[in-house]
Amino acid sequence: MLKEFQEFISKGNVMDLAVGVIIGGAFGLIVSSLVGDIIMPIIGAVFGGFDFSNYFLPLSSSVTAVTLEEAKKQGAVFAYGNFFTVVINFLILAWIIFLMVKAVNTMRKKLEKEKAAEPAPPPPADVVLLTEIRDLLAKK
Repeated sequence: MLKEFQEFISKGNVMDLAVGVIIGGAFGLIVSSLVGDIIMPIIGAVFGGFDFSNYFLPLSSSVTAVTLEEAKKQGAVFAYGNFFTVVINFLILAWIIFLMVKAVNTMRKKLEKEKAAEPAPPPPADVVLLTEIRDLLAKK
């Protein structure tokens, strides 16, 4: 079983996946910062200076706090502002991934066209000779 595990780990796909997960996690942090530190403050300024992350509806009469963090300590809240921030985060991440996949697909198509445009190398002399013999025999 240990040998099978070593073979599994040493395959290239597993290492590619591990690298992808690590880079994806770091990229997620970048997008979170982009949304939380740049985009949401701009949206907040456009719409009157409010912070979406603190928008919530109390679901309990015991919730009297004005910030989401304090309200969660007091009871159940419907944190729609935080959800809105996460949705924007997801949309930005999905858009960037879409653009990356589109760029890779465009490169692949370009490479395939270049390969298709290359003329096929001429067949070896013996194949040409055998083809001529076959054609002569087919005429008789």
